[in-house]
Amino acid sequence: MEEFLSSCRRAVQVDQPGVRLHVVLGNEACDLDSMACSLAYAYFLSKQGDSGMLAVPVLNMRQCELALRPDSVFMLRQLSLSPDLLLFRDQLDLRALRRAGRLVLTLVDHNVLPSSDSELEGAVVEVIDHHRLEREPSPSCAVTVETVGSCATLITERILQKAPEVLDLQSAQLLYAAVVLDCVNMAPSAGKVTPKDEELAADLESRFPALPQRGELFRRLQDAKFDVSGLTTEQMLMKDMKAVSGSLNVAVSVLYVPLEVFLQRAALEAELSDFCLKFGYDLLLLMTISFTESSEPIRELGVFSHSGACRRQVSVYLEQARDPALNLCPISSLHPHITAYQQGNSVASRKKLLPLVKDFLEQRDGDGRLGDEEEEEESGFPPTPMNSLVDGCPLDAGLPHISARDLEEKFSHMAN
Repeated sequence: MEEFLSSCRRAVQVDQPGVRLHVVLGNEACDLDSMACSLAYAYFLSKQGDSGMLAVPVLNMRQCELALRPDSVFMLRQLSLSPDLLLFRDQLDLRALRRAGRLVLTLVDHNVLPSSDSELEGAVVEVIDHHRLEREPSPSCAVTVETVGSCATLITERILQKAPEVLDLQSAQLLYAAVVLDCVNMAPSAGKVTPKDEELAADLESRFPALPQRGELFRRLQDAKFDVSGLTTEQMLMKDMKAVSGSLNVAVSVLYVPLEVFLQRAALEAELSDFCLKFGYDLLLLMTISFTESSEPIRELGVFSHSGACRRQVSVYLEQARDPALNLCPISSLHPHITAYQQGNSVASRKKLLPLVKDFLEQRDGDGRLGDEEEEEESGFPPTPMNSLVDGCPLDAGLPHISARDLEEKFSHMAN
């Protein structure tokens, strides 16, 4: 694979107007699964012998952000692959290639492009993904979407079906690591693994006896992934983040620490505000993942926005969600602009949360509003007390009207 990656870098550094690039692109979170799928599938395509096109894996993040993916860095080190061999989004202008008619695009680990990449849509010829299908059918785009635990499972299946000889120990180990990590070491309690993940992982183990022991590999990858020591708040948010846009721009970040620990960070609200201002987000969803001593997952959810209406709307929507039900239970938060929850449904990962957020935005965009849009922060009156014993509050209609005559009478009584 080293020679393949080196040839890709050399090819894009030299302008070759007649050569079309078949770019294999993972999702914006660019986790280990996306990286493994992009590298392995592009390597597979390069062996298919299309002389008029060069297959190129591109990691969907800036080069400087690789340090925020310590599990990916760890895996590259295990495979003796230098990060300098990789191509990143800030090193290749996909939009310029599209305008020049030289771009062919395969999406792995996602099936729709974000609005910021809408210009590239016409270049998409294939999709291989394990998330909810959102792409509209098109005769020009082959779509393989199956809700398995890891997209690497589907890439492994494709390669073994079409050209098993392409798979060597290096590429097999890369895909195997992504499956083991995404499926939480095949633990049923985590709710990630499917029979197909089990089947393909076992197939790789059978074909490549030199693969590392599954449990030890998972432990080392997990240790690397959860190591957030020394990261700033911005880096923690960017480490594993996906964005959704509609009438609101929403970022959904996975944090690898308990929510209580994250909420204790110094000047947290100011840092979250700066992050939203810098990247143009109206709302942040903070999904934390940690584990008990017996490796049972614990999930919590934080909702941050300076808009009380936005925060309240999405909170109520997620509280009432049924497909899936998150089973949110409010917990205390020291921060006025952060609503915090314990998530009872610990197997509902961000993969399950994102469709709910998209549905929320679609409903909000369709109705124009969800609930009361009035900003309680700007109101001169305190919010109506929550009391199940009364139907309303005397101040619901505002302060009572007092005329000038009423005031004169009051003062006359006081004088007497």
